[in-house]
Amino acid sequence: MSTSNPWRVLESRKIYDNNWISLTEHQVLNPAGGAGIYGEVHFKNIAIGILPLDADLNTWLVGQYRFPIKEYSWEIVEGGGALNSDPIASAKRELAEETGLIAKHYTEIQRMHLSNSVSDELAIIYLAQDLQLGDSSPEETEELIIRKMPFQEAYEMVMNGKITDSISVAAILKTKILIQEGKV
Repeated sequence: MSTSNPWRVLESRKIYDNNWISLTEHQVLNPAGGAGIYGEVHFKNIAIGILPLDADLNTWLVGQYRFPIKEYSWEIVEGGGALNSDPIASAKRELAEETGLIAKHYTEIQRMHLSNSVSDELAIIYLAQDLQLGDSSPEETEELIIRKMPFQEAYEMVMNGKITDSISVAAILKTKILIQEGKV
């Protein structure tokens, strides 16, 4: 079986565009040759996730109301970076803005596509270590609660379904494995 693109695009039109996303509707022939439409959401930023971890294996979670899902959510530090910017610079900015933390060491632990069935959104996740506390400065669109807790507690929140954000789940589970393997 071939790994090349089996879809044939007949026509495309952008039907929505703002500062963060665009939506394109494609008239397509699917892999079996049937006519159809495919909606594609293009993200104009890279999703950045940062899991701060101190020497005592404490981490910081961010709580905030998430408008699209109409729920309060506990997450690792997250934000966005322009597609053409340095993702580490975006990670440093987001960590400082949301928590006031400054990390001396950043390790990329995961790259993942967040919804590859309808969007091209890429997430890059970092483990931030050797931390110092400074002043936070959240954006005006953010009403945040910051909680410092043992990493194990964050892991348990994932396991009991209290953390459902995909970037946070991936970051916490990957970090748990890295800790168990003695790599953190």
